[in-house]
Amino acid sequence: MYSFSTQLKNSFAAAEQQVTEALKAEGFGVLTEIDVQATLKKKLGIEKRPYKILGACNPVLANQALDSEPNIGLLLPCNVVVREEENGVITVAFMNPSAVLTLVDRDDIATSANQVRDKLLRVQASLKQDR
Repeated sequence: MYSFSTQLKNSFAAAEQQVTEALKAEGFGVLTEIDVQATLKKKLGIEKRPYKILGACNPVLANQALDSEPNIGLLLPCNVVVREEENGVITVAFMNPSAVLTLVDRDDIATSANQVRDKLLRVQASLKQDR
């Protein structure tokens, strides 16, 4: 399973802010933000529901992984998707770093990936509590 998710019943903007704050509480920063809705509108003229990809990074764990395996940056950051469904519910989906980082066959990387996964699972759990 390459992802796990939860659903929220607040506005898209409120959900995005809530996710960002929950990530921060677990030591993550958002390095990148891709507004898929705006990009598809601008490039293709297609109307889509709100959809953002947040590139989340925990600097301490990322640094450890980079020191261990310099090319690990190809698999970073951890993406978190915030998207609006047809019924107006907001889905927040998290990349499962343990699944993705199995591509790197190293115990130290697997350990780091599990630490990141555990932090992201705590973010997911905190969002469920706040619904």
